[in-house]
Amino acid sequence: MSGPEPATTGLPIRVVIADDEPMVRAGVRAVLTTDPGIEIVAETGDGREVVELVRRHRPDVAVLDIRMPGTDGITAAAEIRRTAVTTRTGSATGIVMLTTFGEDDYILRALGGGANGFLIKSGEPEELIAGVRAVADGAAYLSPRVTARVVAHLAAAGSGGPADRRAAAREQVAGLTARERDVLALVAAGLSNGQIARRIGVVEGTVKAHVSSVLARLGVANRAAAAVLAHEAGLTAASGA
Repeated sequence: MSGPEPATTGLPIRVVIADDEPMVRAGVRAVLTTDPGIEIVAETGDGREVVELVRRHRPDVAVLDIRMPGTDGITAAAEIRRTAVTTRTGSATGIVMLTTFGEDDYILRALGGGANGFLIKSGEPEELIAGVRAVADGAAYLSPRVTARVVAHLAAAGSGGPADRRAAAREQVAGLTARERDVLALVAAGLSNGQIARRIGVVEGTVKAHVSSVLARLGVANRAAAAVLAHEAGLTAASGA
């Protein structure tokens, strides 16, 4: 999934990090601070404490380990969503989940819980920066490896096998208008509403309305879940826009 252009507010992207492994936390911090447009405002190894840190600092993005002892990242993300924390710009704090291979069930739960992005811990450092920037800009960001694993997991778990899963996804997407399919393909490519608006030549409010309609018609909770369904249906920016 290609990363979007940087956010245009001129303000640094404020980030809170939560991971129970100190070395992983230090690595995430080291990578993100190489970008002068990103500021780490707090970090913790505890899922319960990160909720309070988000309330206190109102970051643009919370980077959460998907699995931590006690309160895990999924529970913390749900609590952050429930408390409706807003940033300096009035938008909701975006959530990026850090995961490892073999945590497909956790990823599926996090998709349903409103996470905006998913990254593999063993991925390239540039991908972490791109993911944080994308989510800060209001886009969904799924590591290509995460997307592939989720689609494969859904196919294996679905009744009738992978072909039936793909057919069902294509049928869902076919119920959208041509413009909504264009928008969905660009959402799946990791573009924000502003970037989609520029790409298809409409105002951003129109894109926002299209995205809301797409989520409702597909019956998914967020852009990340819509992106997974688009990939499962074989809808890409090249084929859909």
